Parts: sequence; C-alpha cells; structure tokens
Amino acid sequence: MNKYGRNRVVIENVYPEIDCGQYPIKRVVGETVVVEADVFGDGHDSVSASLLYKKAGDRKWNESPMEFIKNDRRRGEFIVEELSDYVYCIEGWIDHFKTWLGDIKKKYDAGQDISVDLLIGAKEVELAMNKAKGGDRKKLQEYYEIVSNTEDPDAAVALANEPEFVNLVYRYPDRSLSSRYAKELAVQVDRKKALFSSWYERFPRSCAPETGKHGTFKDLEALLPEISRMGFDVLYLPPIHPIGKINRKGKNNSVVCEPGDPGSPWAIGSDEGGHKSIHPELGSMDDFLSLVKKTQEHGLEIALDLAYQCTPDHPYVKEHPEWFKNRPDGSIQYAENPPKKYQDIYPLNFETEQWKELWEELKSIVEFWIDKGVKIFRVDNPHTKTFAFWEWMIGDMRDKYPEAIFLSEAFTRPKVMYKLAKIGFNQSYTYFTWRNTKQEFIDYLTELTKSEVREYFRPNFWPNTPDILPQHLQFDGRQEFMKRLVLAATLSSNYGIYGPAFELCIQEAVPGKEEYYYSEKYEIKHWDWDAPGNLKDFITRINKIRKDNPALQFTNNLDFCEIENDLMLSYVKTTNGLSNIILVVVNMDPHHTQSGFVQMPLEKLGIDPDQPFMVHDLIGDSKYIWKGETNYVELNPHIVPAHIFRVHGRLKKETDFDYFM
Repeated sequence: MNKYGRNRVVIENVYPEIDCGQYPIKRVVGETVVVEADVFGDGHDSVSASLLYKKAGDRKWNESPMEFIKNDRRRGEFIVEELSDYVYCIEGWIDHFKTWLGDIKKKYDAGQDISVDLLIGAKEVELAMNKAKGGDRKKLQEYYEIVSNTEDPDAAVALANEPEFVNLVYRYPDRSLSSRYAKELAVQVDRKKALFSSWYERFPRSCAPETGKHGTFKDLEALLPEISRMGFDVLYLPPIHPIGKINRKGKNNSVVCEPGDPGSPWAIGSDEGGHKSIHPELGSMDDFLSLVKKTQEHGLEIALDLAYQCTPDHPYVKEHPEWFKNRPDGSIQYAENPPKKYQDIYPLNFETEQWKELWEELKSIVEFWIDKGVKIFRVDNPHTKTFAFWEWMIGDMRDKYPEAIFLSEAFTRPKVMYKLAKIGFNQSYTYFTWRNTKQEFIDYLTELTKSEVREYFRPNFWPNTPDILPQHLQFDGRQEFMKRLVLAATLSSNYGIYGPAFELCIQEAVPGKEEYYYSEKYEIKHWDWDAPGNLKDFITRINKIRKDNPALQFTNNLDFCEIENDLMLSYVKTTNGLSNIILVVVNMDPHHTQSGFVQMPLEKLGIDPDQPFMVHDLIGDSKYIWKGETNYVELNPHIVPAHIFRVHGRLKKETDFDYFM
C-alpha cells in the first residue's frame, strides 16, 4: 500500500523550477526569491502551505507562509541574505483549524446549534497548546476554556474573530499529515556585482603615452583615474599572456606577419610561457599585482580574459601533445569557424583520453589568477568546450571562491547560450548587438525578462567588442553610439563597452564585414582619448545615472510602454515600493527627429491620473510637468537621442507632490 495514503494535499506546477529541478535559479545577496505553486486537496477542507528555505547544508528549515492567489495558486517569498547557495521546498497540509474557523462562523450566523463544533474547535486549540511552552501555552489554555464552553457559544465565536487568537493557534499548526514537494530546489547566490556592473575593455599594450611604444601595466595604471571618473567598476583586460610566434597574424588578420607585428593576444603561449605567465613587454608579475591593487583603490576590479586555447609554440603543445587533435597527416588541427581560419591557435581536445589531467590543469589556471587577486573572468568562446567541464570547474570554483564571477562570451545558438548559464556562468553575452528595430528589442527583452529565462540567465549588453563592429555603428554616426549606449546601460543592469574605440566613435570596418579595419586585435594603437567628438562625458553621465538610480540596477523589472511611433521605444523600470521610477524614451531613428505620445502605466506606478506629476530628464537636466497617462515626447537624435526621466509623482495629498528628493 502507498505509505503516503493519508496525505491529502497535492503540490505541483512549482515556479521557478529549472529543467525539473536539475539546475538552480540565480540571485544575488539581498534579492528576493518569489515562489509559486498549485497547492490543493480533496474535498472542502481548507489547505495551508509554507515555503521552506535554508542555506545549502543547513539542517533547520526556515519558512514563509504562502498566500492564496486564485485557483489554488499560492505564492511565498524569502530573501537570500548571505553569499551562500540556498535550497527551497514547499509543504502543504489540510488545515483543520482554518476549516473550523470558516465553518463555525457560517453555522453561527445561520442560527444552527454549534455545541459539537465548539468541541471540535477546542480539540484543535488543544493540539496547539500541547506543542506550546511558557506564555503561549498559558494563553492557549485560556482560549481552550473559552472555546470548549458550549454554554457560551457567543464568546467562542467572538474569539474566533480575534486575530490574536487565530495567529497564536497558527503558530503551532498540526502538520502531522502534511505533504512536501518531492524535490529541494536550488538557488545559486552571487555577490551583487553579478547583477549590476559596468565593464570597460582596454588593451594594456595600447596604453603607452607615446606613439610607437608597447604599453605596460604601469601605463594602464596612469589611466585608472579617468576610467574610474567615467563611472566603470570592472576593467576587463584581453589576454595578458605571452603571444605565440609561430603562425603569428599580421595587421587585419593577415597570415603574413611583418617584423614588429605584435600578434593577437588570444594566440596564447610561446617560449616565454603560457596561461600562467605574463607577456614580458607588459611588465612583471609584481607590476600586475600593483595594477590589481591600484584598480581597487579607484573603485575598479580587474576582469581577466580566460581563453582556453594555445599557439603552436605554447608549452602545452610540447609537454602534452595528447591534449590536442591530430589530423591524418600528423599535423595538429588549428582552430576554424568556416570560412574563418585561425592558424595561430590550436584548440584543446576535450575528447582526449587524458581528459581528467586536462581538466585539472585548466582549473589550476583559474586558481592561479584568483590567488593573484582576480575574481572576475570573461570566458572566451565557452561554447566550444564541453558543458561537463564548465559545470565541474565553475562549481568547484564557486565552492572555494563564492565571490568569483564568470562571464560567458558565447555568441551562438540560444539553447547553447542558455545551457551555459544553467550550468554555472554568472553573466552572459547576448544578441543585443544585433537587435535594431523597436519590435526586435521588445521581443528579445520580453524573452529575457518575462520568461523562465529570467531566473538563470543574466544578460550583459555590449554595443561593440574588438571582434564586432555592427553595421549600425559603421554608418549611422555619433548619435548611434549614444543611442546604443543608452539602450545597453538602461535595458540591462550589466553592460560593457570596448574602448576607446566606442567613446571615439570608430566606424571604419573591413568592407562587407562587421569587423574593425586595422583592428586592435592585431596591432598596437595609440588612441587620442580626448579627440573632438568623444563620448567620455556622455558615458560618465549615463554611468552616474545608473549608480544614482536603483531601478536601473536590475534587469527583470523592465516594462515597455505604448508609444504609437514605431521609431520610438519607451520603457519603465521601478524599485520595489516605487521609491525610484525611471522612464526611458529612445529615438530609434539616427537621422531624423521623431515624436510620439508615451502611455505610462500610472496606476501601476502609484500616480494619481487626475493630478500633475513631474518628470526630470537626467541627461539634459530639464524638468516637465505632465498629467494623465499620455504625454508628448520629441527627440532630435543630433542633439541627444534619448531621455532618461526620473518620475516624481506619488501624492501625499491632493495638492502636494512627493518628489522623492
């Protein structure tokens, strides 16, 4: 016979639950986990449910009551308060006391004899009393005397309407026949920077103050105050390791390397060392440690590129040839993404018989740099390595270093990108770079923020990268760079730019391709960072707006607003409690002034539609008084292509504004 035969409650359709509980949802410290489920039982008895939660490894459960929504759907929530993984579950039970409360009032109001019902209620109070101690037990004894007194039903019914009585009995529920959901579901908890960060990518070798010189870590140190002033908090460095000499690429990815060509930093390894070494021309390990310390002093944090690939002259090729794929002619297979060829790179063979040794060595690279103070890694092309490795490696690193953050640079098929996020990556590159029209943005962001994806996939929006100069940045002028910055920085709480190419609005591309002409990947640049028309101050302004407005420090709080012009995009973000309300309006047309009427969800925003309210444009510092749900906006892209409004309008009285200042 079924050992659960006396359990009458069913728990199903739990949300969030990723792939039947195989993978965790993601949160950062301080975030709320909201859980819903269908919880119901047979017959007419009342059902109660609790959301159980605890830190992974703890024995004792905490619990939060689940509120009834409708149609047997219930909701509960809890806050992850520590940098530790959590688990949650749901428990439901037939609530005989709640059933009694509802029935006794109905029968009393109908004038029926309730003497037996009072004895039933007294039994429920007695069950609670037997579990209680101290003052609670004494008080429940008093309640028991009242409820069990069949000579005074009026007093018992009056007591049943007292919250103090009801809450005290609920403190000691009878859950001896409760049902518990069959699975304990996991929460991967990360530090807050996994949710909110502003990345700036810079090649150290291009930081020399003089043309024609190879930059160093010391040269980059001199630029830290300006990078910090611009409002970034993550300084991402392309690979800093020795660059291979065999098959080194020349300018514009040429297979012919001229004397003096520095090669691609992603071609890692030479006789000077591999992934645990530093390119000699950048400086020493002590210089790198100094850079790490200086970045921290300026409110920044170093992110290193983690590229698991080797040049033909990487030490691994000689020491561990079994880690690479040999072709029938005896040569080692170099990397290809047809029609692209990477003759300067050997991919690692994750199907090697010596895979355990390979995995351990690759993990040791991460541990090596964590020991040097690096806790953030941008992972190059993780989709070309086995999923099992990433799940094992990132899982082990998170156990040892829960503050570590891994950004997945996987521009590939959606299911592959989502799988990488499920198995542990904290942040992910996205298709933002190739979304252009209003509807494309609405559809894509709806997928990222309103579907199950929101629970495990944290987007990081990049308008450009050293590999990618999208067509709209090639042809649509400085205003297009401004527009894409606003979109990236306000749609997503994590974003980054590759500079100084972005702030200098570099548009020159390889003809017919989305690649920089004379790419910095293959040569050392000398940037005139303060050239006329640069966007440094505009970027600084946008980053300050992000830091000053908590609503922009989340991604999933996004709601699009109706605006009848297809060339204008509008959306709103709010904090819980509506203490911070941000409305963004963007002209999607880089060449012409566009206008439209924005329809704001005033009821959701807590704003009286019959009273005026103020919107403060945080970019241009203009203020406007609006009234009602529909208001006019006009944007000339040659002046500024977007508004970022802070909305002030919750009313204390009919005539008073609360501007949240």
